[in-house]
Amino acid sequence: MPILDQLQKDLVAAMKAKEEARLSAIRMIKTALQKAAADSPKPLDDAEQDKRDQQILKILVKQRIEAAEMFRKAGREEQALKEEAEKKIVESYLSAAASEEEMLAAVESAIAETGAATAKQMGLVMKAVQAKLAGKTIDGKFISEKVKARVT
Repeated sequence: MPILDQLQKDLVAAMKAKEEARLSAIRMIKTALQKAAADSPKPLDDAEQDKRDQQILKILVKQRIEAAEMFRKAGREEQALKEEAEKKIVESYLSAAASEEEMLAAVESAIAETGAATAKQMGLVMKAVQAKLAGKTIDGKFISEKVKARVT
């Protein structure tokens, strides 16, 4: 089921249940996805659209993390908690995340396949890791740190 269809169903359910926080987060997600679709110069096939939607959801998660950090620095714990709650709702629409073990295994096999031995070849290894974990949500920072530790 396309994400927008799922969001519409969840939006109606949140309205009926009077879940204001969930309703607000779903509206925010739906608006971001619809804006991206409207901004797209050409229609996308289902696979491309799903990939774009996943990228937008990742951006929204990252924005919520950064906002929560900023609110904490400003001493606004209540707002930080609201941002973290929104982040969890957005994450529920992301594809399954790769486990730490899967990411480590992908790093090891990508290094073995590419034969990378220097930091200059890190980009090559990163591309190989991302190809191995295609379709899953990955932590780029975690993977980058592990690749760096192995090739330097």
